[in-house]
Amino acid sequence: MIKEKIKSLANQYKSEVIANRRHLHANPELSFHEFETLAFVKEQLSKMGVTDFEVKAETGLVVLIKGNNPEKKVVALRGDMDALPIIEQNDVPYKSTKPGVMHACGHDVHTASLLGAAQILNEVKTEFEGTIKLVFQPGEELIPGGASLMIKDKALENPRPSSIIGQHVMPLIPVGKVGFRKGMYMASADELYITVKGKGGHGAMPETLVDPVLIASHMIVALQQVVSRNASPKIPSVLSFGRIEALGATNIIPNEVKIQGTFRTLNEEWRAKAHQHMISIAKGIVEGMGGEVDFEVRKGYPFLKNAEELTDRAQHAAIDYLGEENVIDLDIWMAAEDFSYYTQEIDGCFYRLGTRNEAKGITSGVHTPTFDIDEDALEIGAGLMAYLAVKELEA
Repeated sequence: MIKEKIKSLANQYKSEVIANRRHLHANPELSFHEFETLAFVKEQLSKMGVTDFEVKAETGLVVLIKGNNPEKKVVALRGDMDALPIIEQNDVPYKSTKPGVMHACGHDVHTASLLGAAQILNEVKTEFEGTIKLVFQPGEELIPGGASLMIKDKALENPRPSSIIGQHVMPLIPVGKVGFRKGMYMASADELYITVKGKGGHGAMPETLVDPVLIASHMIVALQQVVSRNASPKIPSVLSFGRIEALGATNIIPNEVKIQGTFRTLNEEWRAKAHQHMISIAKGIVEGMGGEVDFEVRKGYPFLKNAEELTDRAQHAAIDYLGEENVIDLDIWMAAEDFSYYTQEIDGCFYRLGTRNEAKGITSGVHTPTFDIDEDALEIGAGLMAYLAVKELEA
């Protein structure tokens, strides 16, 4: 059975996948600067005898593994490669060697797992029909998202896959388990950049000023009604502000206040309306208090919707591979992922790989300086991806 062969190969190559992950973790690169990572991926693929690949979007790579009757059906697997601007605080042998850059979102895991899947699939390619396309993608962490650039550079063409499967680490799920959700899963994500302008001066003479700090405070509070009073309670929405910059002092009112935030939702029609609501409320509050406002909405990734039938097949294949007790149902997740761009083009399934191990103290969330994984997850990460691709070719 091909399942048992894939499991055996995943176990056989586990140490190599771990070594690749550690190399990637120690040598992280920021979004759209993954030149060393790309070279490493190409080198590892060449060592396996996998040479049918093509660079896309400058630092991305598309790889073809052809089985028997390669034109019969095409399925894609995706792994992202970029790191984050975070100073790592882990004391491990594979700690980042690049100051201020860290694989804090598990993309080293995703890339190493996809390399492992490539090695497995290349060994069993005489036992499946069709072609498996591997998409090593740059720039997931930064708008406009590497997925959108890969699509523009025809990563989903020649040949065009019928579906694409992506995997992402999840430190809330114990190692050994994976999670799936059909339908709406992750939110769209827009960045908000606001400048409130007034007239600064001495804090002891407020009657002569137009205080942008006070105005900005009223505006931030008022904007919360976009979610609480304008959004349908049936539509998940989040509006958060994470940066407020008012460069005055104890007795100095500045001329302007700069604010940054994020808006997320799971409905594209409401998303567009919310943008207009935010701008209207901000202008009304700020201008009503004598100030001016520049309100920029930078549209980010769309919402992520997992294709129902594809995800159902993938979940059942995961149960077959790991056992029913190790496959869980996921809830909606208000984070965003540029894998969503692929799901706008073809059927997609984005699932979660458990990496948590409380006994080993591995509990930190993604995007934190202490994020790490239980590396036992890598055997599943490589093997399950390979198995899901083969099963989807059979579907």
